[in-house]
Amino acid sequence: MTDPSRAPIASLIDELESFEVTRFFGRVAAVMGLMLEVAGVNRRLSVGDRCLVESRNQRRIAAEVVGFRGGRALLMPFGPLDGIGLGCRAWVAEARPMVFPSAGWLGRVVNALGEPIDDKGPLPQGRVGVPLRNRPPPAHRRNRVAGKVDLGVRALNTFVTCCRGQRMGIFAGSGVGKSVTISMLARFTSADVNVIGLIGERGREVQEFLEDDLGEEGLARSVVVVATSDEPPLMRRQAAYTTMSIAESFRDAGNHVLCMMDSITRFAMSQREIGLSAGEPPTSKGYPPTTFSELPALLERAGPGENGGAITGLFTVLVEGDDHNEPIADAVRGIIDGHIVLDRAIAQRGRYPAVNVLRSLSRTMPDCNSVVENALVKRARQLLATYEDMAEMIRLGAYRKGSDPKVDEAIKYYPRIEAVLSQDKNERTDLETGYRELAEAIEMPAP
Repeated sequence: MTDPSRAPIASLIDELESFEVTRFFGRVAAVMGLMLEVAGVNRRLSVGDRCLVESRNQRRIAAEVVGFRGGRALLMPFGPLDGIGLGCRAWVAEARPMVFPSAGWLGRVVNALGEPIDDKGPLPQGRVGVPLRNRPPPAHRRNRVAGKVDLGVRALNTFVTCCRGQRMGIFAGSGVGKSVTISMLARFTSADVNVIGLIGERGREVQEFLEDDLGEEGLARSVVVVATSDEPPLMRRQAAYTTMSIAESFRDAGNHVLCMMDSITRFAMSQREIGLSAGEPPTSKGYPPTTFSELPALLERAGPGENGGAITGLFTVLVEGDDHNEPIADAVRGIIDGHIVLDRAIAQRGRYPAVNVLRSLSRTMPDCNSVVENALVKRARQLLATYEDMAEMIRLGAYRKGSDPKVDEAIKYYPRIEAVLSQDKNERTDLETGYRELAEAIEMPAP
């Protein structure tokens, strides 16, 4: 016998199912380079919306609205434009672009669209979606940056101490050891979850990074987002947004997330390609104005949350020609809370990680450290600076022992400090051990 109370519900369901779903589409009116111009639906689209473009061979290619011109929507595709021609349909996508991460994503590798690419089957979807173009928590409601993060790397733990919710840049030229340093941080950090974004990475290096550098231990508590250098610029930019959205999902669940992105420079380059294709005027080094507005919009999403969770961000910056004053490096340095400089000259001497501690800075470090720890680091920096000032004369044999007591002292302690800074990629050192070894090296009381 039918329950009378179910009748209104069943009637409502039948009525809803009888409604026709209206879908809108436009037509491709022009194809110029990587850009599609779509006519007929410009009033139903806004910047950031998605369309599905039907090719002549029945493929559907996702594309994003990046601007408008002459009453037409400008779309940038997420894939190759093979088969796209004049008159092809461009369907307006209903849903706002989102990802639905869950704890089941740990140990997985995904692409810029949040789809698995590691041949381990489908990803379990979380209940709460996170928009790809999300906004950071309001500044007045965020928690304070507080508490040290154990990164497991002596040079960083002692000289460039990072705090929970801090954003740091790793500035280096190509081939100086950024990827190896990131892999050490992923394996050794005290954070709950790692989210790693490989933006514009060389295709052959992805598997090497996952198997050799990151390893099973690092991958087990990480989510890796990959967009290789041969993918369209929209996919490379999207990979950065997806990385941050996944990190925000774990942060909102109360976790401490270490978000590492390699590299911000390639994100900026992809935005340059998109902006120039859309007709933006080039400014410094060819970068359009949107590049310098997108950088803070992305980087500000890292940091403390509102409910106890936090995203500690480490973003690599590939400095072209080892020029640390180029536009992207300058812009990023002005947004983040400190910078770590990897020096090619140090790497050539065979000391890894090649951190130049005199040029590196953590803005939150003095407040997180004790008085004794700050005094220890200050003393070590002074010894290094004194030695570097006289390095040429020492190497040439022009300096005579006894001429300056401070230089004599620096010569004595310099090799010991260098030994503390040197670390094998499979060796982990916690915060306390790092300070103790530094104190022993320069003969000061340990904290």
